[in-house]
Amino acid sequence: MEWRRLTQPEEPAFGRAMALYEASFPRHEQRLPDEQRAVLSHPEYHFIQLFDGAEFVGLLLYWEAEDFRYVEHFCVRPELRGRRYGAKALEELGRDGKTVVLEIDPPVDDIARRRQGFYQRCGFAVNPYPHVHPPYRPEYPGHELVVLSSPRALTPAEYGAFACYLSAVVMA
Repeated sequence: MEWRRLTQPEEPAFGRAMALYEASFPRHEQRLPDEQRAVLSHPEYHFIQLFDGAEFVGLLLYWEAEDFRYVEHFCVRPELRGRRYGAKALEELGRDGKTVVLEIDPPVDDIARRRQGFYQRCGFAVNPYPHVHPPYRPEYPGHELVVLSSPRALTPAEYGAFACYLSAVVMA
């Protein structure tokens, strides 16, 4: 699988990538379009398009902090799910052993439970910390999410560092 980083909204592939982003996440979990364009140039932000040969497979949008990687958004095109693209991308992201952190909806319905199971099969641990993601858009409140991490659960200090990074860098 090939990873292609987008750093400029003027790149031709940006429109296709944003169409998948907008179709894959509820509005309250999406950055405003202008904010998404602006964050592309942040040195710690990686807007990765995933390819299998010439075929666009999905997106992996993550932040490279000093002590961990935070996956802000991750999706595979719906018609390509079940082909291990997601598992392969996560395996590659954590290959060097650096902690990977991501958030998911609480497992209150079948889709959310399946999503949690997928991440657990990929080696992610559920963390016990109550967590509310700050709002992306002013018309929405923050939303409760479950924090997962690989290769192990976070210590309280590690969770605190992640929560601070989320507020001070990712959502700044």
